[in-house]
Amino acid sequence: MKNFVVKTIANAGALAVAIWLVQNITLNGGSTGRKALTLVLVALVFGLVNVVVKPIVKLLTLPLFILTLGLITLVVNALMLLLTSWLAGVLDLSFHVEGFWTAVLGGLIVSIVSWALNVVLPDED
Repeated sequence: MKNFVVKTIANAGALAVAIWLVQNITLNGGSTGRKALTLVLVALVFGLVNVVVKPIVKLLTLPLFILTLGLITLVVNALMLLLTSWLAGVLDLSFHVEGFWTAVLGGLIVSIVSWALNVVLPDED
C-alpha cells in the first residue's frame, strides 16, 4: 500500500512539473486546494493507464522497440499522456494536453521527473 502511495505522489509531482514547464499542458481549477486534488486524481488516472494499458502497448510494439533501440518509448509515453488527458476529460477533471508534440515533451518530462522522484522516495510495500 505504501508503494502505491509513493508512486502516486511521484506521478503527481512529475505531472506538476510538466504542467509548470509546458505551456499547452494545463490544469485548471479554482483554489490551490482544488488544483491539488485534481492533480492527485489525474496522477491516479495516469498510474492506472500506465499499469493497465502501457504493458499491452509495449508488447504489441515490441518489434518497434527493438528496431528503434527504445526510442519508440517517447511515442508510447506521449500516447499514455494523451489517453490520460482524454480520460480526465471524460471524468470531468480539468487537465488537458493539447497536441501530440506537446504530449511527447510532457511525456519526456514526466518520465525524467518520475524516475528522479522514485529514486529519492522510499520504495516499501
